[in-house]
Amino acid sequence: MQLAGVRTAAAGDATPISRLLADVIRSSYAGILDEIPMRRLISAQCALPRIRAEIEIPGGAPGWLGWLVATDAEGTIVGVAAGGVPVPSEGEVYALAVTSGSRRRGVGTALMAAATDRMRGYGARAQRVELPAEADPALPFYTHLGFGLLSPRRLGRALV
Repeated sequence: MQLAGVRTAAAGDATPISRLLADVIRSSYAGILDEIPMRRLISAQCALPRIRAEIEIPGGAPGWLGWLVATDAEGTIVGVAAGGVPVPSEGEVYALAVTSGSRRRGVGTALMAAATDRMRGYGARAQRVELPAEADPALPFYTHLGFGLLSPRRLGRALV
């Protein structure tokens, strides 16, 4: 898989974003989250009407910076990220997901770099992310990027 790039999500990306998020949540949290918390997480994170609305308002709502998508050479979405700056100087990663076949190939890092650049552009000097589980499979990725534990499920890092 060759990463073609990271771009702002377009209206036609809502369905692929929703499906990718749901697939990644199911595969990543199987055996970690019970069925009801898993359904709640998918319902909250992957709701197509919400994603459609969010794609249409990047920068239009206080603190919301929009959805980003990473695509391969064929234009297929292989990763997604969403974030914002909900309080002055503090960026928040709301979602980050990469297809299993595209992991460990720079997709997540490219998405985080693009999201971080956007957050810095809106004055963020720190970044936070809240994970769905304490034994989250994404924890090594975030610690590799310099995030440290703020609480059992919340991570943060300074942006220099």
